Amino acid sequence: MAYQAGIPEEPSVLVNSISTNIQKITRLTSELQRTVSLLGTEQDTSYLRQTLQQKQQQGNHLAKETDRLMKGFAALPVGPDQRQRKLQKERLLNDFSAALNSFQRTQREAANKEREFVARVRASSRVSGGQPEDSFEHAAPFQRDSQMQAQTEAITEEDLRLIQERESAIRQLESDITDINDIFKDLGMMVHEQGDMIDSIEANVENADVHVQNATQQLAQAANYQRAEVMEGYCRSYF
Repeated sequence: MAYQAGIPEEPSVLVNSISTNIQKITRLTSELQRTVSLLGTEQDTSYLRQTLQQKQQQGNHLAKETDRLMKGFAALPVGPDQRQRKLQKERLLNDFSAALNSFQRTQREAANKEREFVARVRASSRVSGGQPEDSFEHAAPFQRDSQMQAQTEAITEEDLRLIQERESAIRQLESDITDINDIFKDLGMMVHEQGDMIDSIEANVENADVHVQNATQQLAQAANYQRAEVMEGYCRSYF
């Protein structure tokens, strides 16, 4: 992985920046969860939805920035503290993956609630138009046309505005969820590279004393655990 321009070259600066961003994503997710829980209630207002959109956009920006910093950290030139850096990278990958999982779950919950709202508004419009869904399904073609026209007329301008607003929010959420999926792919690649480096260490110390061998086995086990954790998040990242 090539070094990226604009990334600090001091490992400790990168580690601190990444850790800070992960904490911000975690806090933001908690705020989002509280906001999402109000969707569909009496407190579901335009201001609430605007706040939700701003917070989840902020979370996506933080996730992308953290992904960029992680790539920069992984691409730093080899130094005398390489072993410590491997352990730091492992911890950061685990923490970042866990934060992203929670954030994406909240995004999905928000999208589901928006879909439920749209379905309720459409159903309410059908009822108010006096056109039950069953009669529509069993009607003759010419009757369906007249029923559809009646349903369209039954949907008020306010209902139409709400539906369009929520459908726009759903499309944005789906786009942002896809962005998080792409970050999970990057994390999967980083875990794979981390595993390759650890495999190389194992080969080099194959004939060393038993204490060194034990330490290497523990490091390999940690890498396998890390690989499983992040890949689990990657697998969950698809619809």
